Amino acid sequence: MEELKEKKVLGLMSGTSCDSIDACLCKVLPDLSCEYIKGINYKYPDFIRDKIFQTFNNEISLKELCELNFLVGECFANASNVLIEEFGKPDFISSHGQTIYHNPVGETIEDYSLKSTLQIGSGSVIAKKTGCTVYSNFREGDIALGGQGAPLVCFADELWFKNSAVQNIGGISNVTVVSDNCETFGFDTGCGNIMIDYCMKKFFDKPFDKDGEIAQNGNINEPWLNLLLEDEYYLAEPPKTTGREYFSKNYIENILKFAPEKPEDIIATLTTLTAKTIYQAYERFIFPKTSVNQVIVGGGGAYNKFLMGMLRKYLPKHIELRTHEDFGISNNFKEAMAFALLGYCRHYNIPNNVPSCTGASKRTVLGAEYI
Repeated sequence: MEELKEKKVLGLMSGTSCDSIDACLCKVLPDLSCEYIKGINYKYPDFIRDKIFQTFNNEISLKELCELNFLVGECFANASNVLIEEFGKPDFISSHGQTIYHNPVGETIEDYSLKSTLQIGSGSVIAKKTGCTVYSNFREGDIALGGQGAPLVCFADELWFKNSAVQNIGGISNVTVVSDNCETFGFDTGCGNIMIDYCMKKFFDKPFDKDGEIAQNGNINEPWLNLLLEDEYYLAEPPKTTGREYFSKNYIENILKFAPEKPEDIIATLTTLTAKTIYQAYERFIFPKTSVNQVIVGGGGAYNKFLMGMLRKYLPKHIELRTHEDFGISNNFKEAMAFALLGYCRHYNIPNNVPSCTGASKRTVLGAEYI
């Protein structure tokens, strides 16, 4: 195998919230550690962000989807070029892309699997607009081996943390459990900020609940909360992943038929739902397998004081609640850094999935190259 060398890698990530493209320049070292250099949050132009949300609601044509793949690629390139202008070209770029649809369920037609995933943001466009080699399309290879194509950040968590539950709270919430007592495993615990953000836009015309201020002014509606907790996803055994395909606009509008009248109470209850489903996932699927002494939270949810307070309330008192910042890793850019690592491994042909997390039949090298 080629000798591993330090590489300057630009990681690109846009999650289910689509609030921005996270572009993070970092150094990846031969021991697979990662040093943060600088990150930016590059906002999608409004018309592109609107188009992305229209795809989530099946409201665009194939022509528009085709165009959107290139438009999003151009946005990813523009985000990259901001950092390239300041620091020069990286050794390569590693892009997650923008997930448009993710279907991890094992349905079949005439013995053909329907498991599939689609991330847009053309790797060729990024490569040509930046002049850099690009690695992208990481999820497809895992699904081709029978996995769910997610969560992929488990690969970084296993290397960067010890004896912890590493909890990301983005649009969707997902956890990686790294323990000396068992094989690393991980799964999506359920909804993160998707429903909160949707209702913030619907009732307050704001993109999200900054610092959890609206939730703090509301009351938790226990009957509605208990109804929401009965959803079958929360009871399903891992490995499992989910996304906007499940927690869709129709899903949210249906549950709002049973919601309390005050919008503040809706936000407080949905935020509590995120915290409680995380705790219940631990209780059902983690604590029976291994002990956990600390939970390390990252993603946008780490900045929501009400959400973090509810997590602290639900988690057993002996478990320390920390954030990625406590380990020198940005809550904001951790996932972009993780994809920088995945790209580094793709460059050197190092297997970069974790089958115990995704359900794939074996370890493999994920990612396609664009030059």
